[in-house]
Amino acid sequence: MSTIILAVGLVLCVEGLVFALAPSRLEEVLEFLRKMAPERRRMIGLAALAAGVVLIWLAKIIAA
Repeated sequence: MSTIILAVGLVLCVEGLVFALAPSRLEEVLEFLRKMAPERRRMIGLAALAAGVVLIWLAKIIAA
């Protein structure tokens, strides 16, 4: 359970940094994503998901 809380906290920190440091750039990125085909967005999302799972798995192995 503590790993999930840590992960959510890290996500919120990164998201908060994006909103705080580059709000106008975020709007440009969102517009770019709107123009992208849904299949491509899905593949990017799946790749990000896979990378996140691998990073969590590596962190667990290193910590053990």
